[in-house]
Amino acid sequence: MTQTPLTDEWAEPITAFMAHLRHEKHYSEHTLNQYRTQLTQAALYFCQYASAWQQVSGEQIRRYSMKLRSQNYNPRTINLKLSCIRSLYKFLKLKSQSKQAVVNPAQGIRGPKFQKPLPKNLDVDQMGQLLEIPSDDALAVRDKAMMELMYSSGLRLSELVGANLLDVKDGEIRVLGKGGKTRIVPVGGKALNALDDWLNIRSQYALPEEPALFVSKLKRRISPRHVRARMKEWGLKQGVSTPIHPHKLRHSFATHLLESSGDLRAVQEMLGHASLSATQVYTHLDFQHLAKVYDSAHPRAKKQKDE
Repeated sequence: MTQTPLTDEWAEPITAFMAHLRHEKHYSEHTLNQYRTQLTQAALYFCQYASAWQQVSGEQIRRYSMKLRSQNYNPRTINLKLSCIRSLYKFLKLKSQSKQAVVNPAQGIRGPKFQKPLPKNLDVDQMGQLLEIPSDDALAVRDKAMMELMYSSGLRLSELVGANLLDVKDGEIRVLGKGGKTRIVPVGGKALNALDDWLNIRSQYALPEEPALFVSKLKRRISPRHVRARMKEWGLKQGVSTPIHPHKLRHSFATHLLESSGDLRAVQEMLGHASLSATQVYTHLDFQHLAKVYDSAHPRAKKQKDE
């Protein structure tokens, strides 16, 4: 069945919002595609009842949420869709040139509650197993440097692939995070050694004018897809019992740092989280770790289990 194209009244606000997210917020292509898909789907529903985004009512958005539930969308997906709609209206209000304020009809509407899954991480032994990569070829040296750096400094995938040579200086790396915010984070000794090994052979793959820290065999900046594929491959090669992906290294960094320091605010700064609430998920992971230690080591806990 052919999808009916959106009229300008619906399509142009989405296009403008995408440009805002791309050029001002510096969102990744994956995130941009998510927003575009969710908003286009919502517009195709709302255009049956309204002539433009500004004409949509809160009741219509509530009905849209109910329709998604009836179509068996999971709560997490419904909340994502509603969040995209709310963000679009915030943008329209910000850019409105009229004296009459743009109302956000989705502001007070919340989707179904759901249990947010805790991020999975590697334990210290698994991380050591993953990073014991032999330096028998240039790509292995590069891949080890990427994984050491991501685990050492808690980088996002977009920050890793966006890093340039000049961003690493005096044992620190300068990264461009979400929302175009720059932060400087320390790089550990093992990661610095791995980076030195890579930089000694980087010229085999990089053109003289290439600024990217990590490049592919195509002599250009490595892509996020390529990094994901290489990390997955190394997880299998190294015999790690759980699938490896870039975000798991970031989660492992945060969890291990919190377990050792207990300093939630420092972990927040290192991760580049805008609010502490985004970092607090790691306190649950830390509690799980402590609970396991208690159950295995405390004499009263062991006695109850034996009984």
